[in-house]
Amino acid sequence: MRMLRLLSSAFMMAGLLVPSPAMADPAPAPPALPQLVDVRAVHRAGVDRVIFQFDQGAPSGFDVRYVDRLRGDGSGLPIRIAGRAILQVGLHLTRTDSASPAPARRAFATPNAMTAVRSGLFEGWTTYGIGLAKRTRFDVIRQPGRSRVVVAVRAGFATVDRKVFFLDEDRFVANQEPFFVARVRPVPLGSPATGVMDRLFAGPLERERSHGLRLVRSRASGFADLAISGGIARVRLRGGCSSGGSTVTIAGEIMPSLRQFDTVDWVKILDPSGMTADPSGPTDSIPDCLNP
Repeated sequence: MRMLRLLSSAFMMAGLLVPSPAMADPAPAPPALPQLVDVRAVHRAGVDRVIFQFDQGAPSGFDVRYVDRLRGDGSGLPIRIAGRAILQVGLHLTRTDSASPAPARRAFATPNAMTAVRSGLFEGWTTYGIGLAKRTRFDVIRQPGRSRVVVAVRAGFATVDRKVFFLDEDRFVANQEPFFVARVRPVPLGSPATGVMDRLFAGPLERERSHGLRLVRSRASGFADLAISGGIARVRLRGGCSSGGSTVTIAGEIMPSLRQFDTVDWVKILDPSGMTADPSGPTDSIPDCLNP
């Protein structure tokens, strides 16, 4: 019996000494996709560089091309954007399952790139439109070491500085006139009035917004048919038109922005159907939809 106990103990010890099967190392977690955190623009040596800044690394794929209209990814609905040309920037393999801290809409004071507008965070694609003063050549530069993608747009054309008027919300709330104040923007030398209107619809810069400047659109998404003749500037609103019952409307921005030109004595704003109160007389005119 004693021998059996000894043998049993020996077998138990031997079992404890047998090495257990090796456990496989857990699979490494896939690297996190980069998420867009900022969009900004700088001008250097005749080139506007629109910088898409990510939190870590840079997306490996992109699709950058000119489009006739900016549309939302997934919905296909048109998205308003200012400019004479639209460069659509699609960045692939990005994080799109949570809200992006990057701005959805930002205005720039660079000669060609005037605004960047987000059109989608959808199935790994982060998509923006860049509103341009002119359609020019561009290059796309990936800089994963700096966690960014740069869209370099040619901007070597001549420009001139002109005023663009926006609502000063703080002055309006305090009832301190003037409610509309001017800021300077570069506009193409050959079409300064159109350039001023494009810059108006691009809106104030980020730093200007932080000081209370706002774009009052009165539901207009853009403009068309701008013409100056016989001292009268005529411009038609696109999209919509409504004062919302306010005495402060887009007319307070358009009229001084266009009247700065020596060839303009009067400004006539037309609604989307082409109607205004006084279409031909020597006076300013607004459509009924902009009345309070």
